Amino acid sequence: MSTSHHSPADDTRTAPREASDDETEESTATKQQRLAAYLRERAADGEVYFKSKFIADDVDLSAKEIGALILKLQDSVTDLSIERWSYTSATTWRVERTN
Repeated sequence: MSTSHHSPADDTRTAPREASDDETEESTATKQQRLAAYLRERAADGEVYFKSKFIADDVDLSAKEIGALILKLQDSVTDLSIERWSYTSATTWRVERTN
């Protein structure tokens, strides 16, 4: 009688692959571009005021993601003026096209 021994090395299943840093950065960059495009469109006729929680569904992002991304956009986009306008239960942002 022969018995077969199974070792973990024989297992052909693989663990789910984790995203690399490049993929994570690409994902963040894509989200940032999507948010910037949305803000450009909304501010096309002048300034716009918003709270992250009220536009989250429009841009398919969480309010927390928008909060983090808007800070990056302040420093990286030249055609939008983005400033923290006020705080009443959440930050209100003011966005205006600059050119």
